[in-house]
Amino acid sequence: MGRIDKGINCSVQGCDKTAERSMSGSKASMSTDLIVDSSNRRVYLCREHYKEWKKSTKEDRENERARWG
Repeated sequence: MGRIDKGINCSVQGCDKTAERSMSGSKASMSTDLIVDSSNRRVYLCREHYKEWKKSTKEDRENERARWG
């Protein structure tokens, strides 16, 4: 059973919603829009902040995938 199943909160400062996704701290830092508490190696995001992260890093992620293809 992981931390998300146990009900960990979102790692974004000022958000107290339950997290639905987790990712590495370096991956989360790709977005400059989110102020994330990066004291841990893993970052946990609620649904709204995950959508923000996806939108703000879409171009970077596409370029990263193109390098491997």
